[in-house]
Amino acid sequence: MSTATTASVSTHILDTSVGRPAQGVAISLAARSGHDAEWTPLGGSATDADGRCKDLPALPEGTTHVRLDFEVETYFAKKQAEAQQDAPRVRDSGAFFPEVAITFAVTPGEHYHVPLLLNPFGYSVYRGS
Repeated sequence: MSTATTASVSTHILDTSVGRPAQGVAISLAARSGHDAEWTPLGGSATDADGRCKDLPALPEGTTHVRLDFEVETYFAKKQAEAQQDAPRVRDSGAFFPEVAITFAVTPGEHYHVPLLLNPFGYSVYRGS
């Protein structure tokens, strides 16, 4: 939850290759207070069955920039292993991007919802509501 002196962040992931939420993707959150400041790791979580990460750590007062790191390589490796159980391997469909790092600026008092649209060979993000 954002306050007058802090911003807040939420996210979710949609696997566009199957049109479903991406469950079990580890996400870490870091923040800094100024363009040249060092990143401070704040912790992380993982996406639930709806592809949402509802328990990201709160941002400290004075945060100006946020970084979300999505560990997608493990998600795609698991998805590929499950698909190969019943079918012969046709081609390597592992993740081209083993991780996705999204960095954005924040303003105190604002909430930032940052959805990740993901597939094995690309991704897109936007500021949601």
